[in-house]
Amino acid sequence: MKKLFFSFFVFLMAAHSVAAQKELMVKSSDKGLYLEHKVAAKESFYAVGRLYNVSPKFIASFNSLDLKKGLQIDQKIRIPLTDTNFTQQGNVGTPVYYKVGGKEGLMTVSNKHNKVSLANLRLWNNLSKDELKEDSKLVIGFLHSNGMPAITLKNKPVQEEPTVKKEEKQVITEPVSEEAIKKAEEKEAKAEEKAEKKEEKNKPEPVVVKEVTTQGSAEQGYFKSHFEKQIKTSPITKSETVTSGIFKTTSGWQDAKYYLLIDKVPPGTIIKIINPTNNNAIYAKVLGEMSGIRQNEGLNIRMSNAAAAALNISDQDKFIVKVNY
Repeated sequence: MKKLFFSFFVFLMAAHSVAAQKELMVKSSDKGLYLEHKVAAKESFYAVGRLYNVSPKFIASFNSLDLKKGLQIDQKIRIPLTDTNFTQQGNVGTPVYYKVGGKEGLMTVSNKHNKVSLANLRLWNNLSKDELKEDSKLVIGFLHSNGMPAITLKNKPVQEEPTVKKEEKQVITEPVSEEAIKKAEEKEAKAEEKAEKKEEKNKPEPVVVKEVTTQGSAEQGYFKSHFEKQIKTSPITKSETVTSGIFKTTSGWQDAKYYLLIDKVPPGTIIKIINPTNNNAIYAKVLGEMSGIRQNEGLNIRMSNAAAAALNISDQDKFIVKVNY
């Protein structure tokens, strides 16, 4: 009995030592953020799942592997970072790092990693400016697992920048009515007009050239070229199938300016929306959030009726679309 206890104690200490020495580096794919794990002797899907606090079935699915066939020594597998084992709030857990690439700033790092708060990135990494050194390592969140050593950072991160939260709160508390949408659209229109005037002032080409480069096709929408510019600085990190509804507005029927409401995405972001039944695609601008309103229960997004019409979707309560951003 004593020998058995001693052997078990040695095994635990060895596992803890390996975990303590391992620096968790985040990677990304079209399925989302993940960590890379090299399989050790006698490790199974279940052992790895316990180590990283994630379902063995999810690990197998994420790696397109058969759960029944098990794992091989030195095999490299991807560990998905999910809501159950990964957080980008607070300041406690096992730090997950990102290695900064060439010419990357703090905003680029944020956009690559679930649009994590810039304030949190600054505080976690003791940054006083948004410029970053190539190959430096930044904390971008925390793994929560009993199998990994946790730390507590001294600085307590704030949740969000006050200015952003103020704008979002206005959208959340107002009902999704034509008046509320109209106000948001007018605000966006003024911002667009201001940006276009600035671009026109600094651009020697005539207005005709500018119109060709700023507008998308009538079918896909005005914001298509904006999306193409956006992904050059903020590559696509989300590709999801969601449930959508419709809000009614007069915008978009003539100018092909399509809009949507979605949670946890900054206003002004351009999102590509695809109708999976016919592969039609449009590009819509985020007006704000939609959570906290009873009529939005069961929906992930709401799009303008002009956007739905461009996708050949009839006016119905719920339907499925794909989103990329």
